[in-house]
Amino acid sequence: MQDRNGGGLEKGYRQPGDQTVFGSDDEDESEEDVPVKQQQSAGSSRRGWRRRRGSTSTAASFQLYTPDEEKAVVRKFDKRLVVFLALLYMLSFLDRSNIGNARIAGMDDDLHSGPGRDSALYEWALTAFYITYITFEWMALLWKIIPAHIYVSVLVLTWGLTASLQAVAVNYPMLIFLRAMLGIGEAGFTGVPFYLSFFFKRNELAFRTAMFISAAPLATTFASSLAWLIMKLGESGPIAPWRLLFLVEGFPSVLVAAIAWHIVPDSPQTASYLSLREKKVARLRLRREQPPPPHGSSKASPSSALKIRDTLAVFADPVAWLTACIFFLTNMAYSSLPVFLPTILTAMGHTPISAQALAAPPYFASFLIVLATAHASDVMGARSPLLLGHAAASAVGYAVLASSQWLRLAPGSWVRYMAVYPAAIGFFNVVVLTIAWSINNQRGEARQGGGFALLQAVGQCGPLVGTRLYPDKEGSYYTRGMTACAAAMLGVVVLAGGLRWYLRRLNRALEESEGITGGEEEGIALVGTGGRKEGAGFRYML
Repeated sequence: MQDRNGGGLEKGYRQPGDQTVFGSDDEDESEEDVPVKQQQSAGSSRRGWRRRRGSTSTAASFQLYTPDEEKAVVRKFDKRLVVFLALLYMLSFLDRSNIGNARIAGMDDDLHSGPGRDSALYEWALTAFYITYITFEWMALLWKIIPAHIYVSVLVLTWGLTASLQAVAVNYPMLIFLRAMLGIGEAGFTGVPFYLSFFFKRNELAFRTAMFISAAPLATTFASSLAWLIMKLGESGPIAPWRLLFLVEGFPSVLVAAIAWHIVPDSPQTASYLSLREKKVARLRLRREQPPPPHGSSKASPSSALKIRDTLAVFADPVAWLTACIFFLTNMAYSSLPVFLPTILTAMGHTPISAQALAAPPYFASFLIVLATAHASDVMGARSPLLLGHAAASAVGYAVLASSQWLRLAPGSWVRYMAVYPAAIGFFNVVVLTIAWSINNQRGEARQGGGFALLQAVGQCGPLVGTRLYPDKEGSYYTRGMTACAAAMLGVVVLAGGLRWYLRRLNRALEESEGITGGEEEGIALVGTGGRKEGAGFRYML
């Protein structure tokens, strides 16, 4: 039996009024041997085999799974994989940022072994984490080399033990050393958005990245709320509240590391919660997401080594560098406010217990809005419009905080506190959209891995600046730090606007080089790359 385009029909059925044919489990995605019933002709009714090659016409006419099957697979990945990874990231960010809560819970007083108080020691404790965190950013590439279930378990166990050991620090040098070790443990986990691209399509990635990254504001909310509770209950206890805080928030990671070994799959094909049919659907639905392999070459499996040439090519890509610079500026705010906000609120005149409570609401609001923004971004199929809006809002929030003294606002003014909301909500959203934007605009897993490594290597230098923006001597307004963050978020607006303009030019050049008209371009969006040359049909996401 032949279809109207001349391609052989797989075993399956045709929906009335629809050209979509849903195949059986025996089919593959591009080129395969399929039994076809030859048309009966004079003196012949034999059956035979014929080689069918994928093309844009057959791709438009055939689908090897139903929409309901695809939705079921995505739903399982969301519930079983993304939610668990978000839990791990929440624990990671909790162990990283709870030092700000511990500081006003008595840590500063206990760890200063000599006379006087040197605020630079606290800043070095923050900086030590990011020095090793940046130095070991290359570990993000190991997601393609080491089986994910092993890699994740080792990382979580490492940072869980280190975070718990902060509870026994007797002075700042010991704490600084432990913070450096914590940075190594958490550095490899930055590759999770890259890992998620093995399971989700380009237009699905922002929301899943948001589900993962949104654990950061949720972790900060949890850290502030738990710190408030521990300080209330531990004021007369035998263990100093800040030591109990490190222990209670660090040790759960050690327990979860054992669970990660059994839950995290190495690839869609090793997910234990998928049936054989679902594993096939998981593979087939991503077949148009990557450029086709050269003719005659075998397909790379999700666990194969990265192609070094494609990975290094990213370093000559202006898109990757512009995205990394956006991430650098955003990280100046992203890394500093969560660890300094309790101190800033205390400087505003609030008690340490009140400051812990007041630090939670801005981050909980960020958690909710990050999810809504990422979903809207996926629906729009664009990252820059919402990124520009949130960056501008964050810049305005920081500008209000920076000009508070000039406006003669009282240190404890509610205007200053309310300005924290757009500042925090803005940079959390920009982080999510920037990560998804970076992965979306690199072709193939090798370039995605290289682009993500560059994004992290450059972007994570931002905290080296951010962690030194709020010295104690500049309280209670911290004008210099707020001004720097306002300028950084304004810089994000400029760079993101420039990157959007540049990507539009690249897309027009791609269309002209392929000789595509408006109608043909729409066809490519519906059909995919089919048998086109490598990279054909690819468009940068704006």
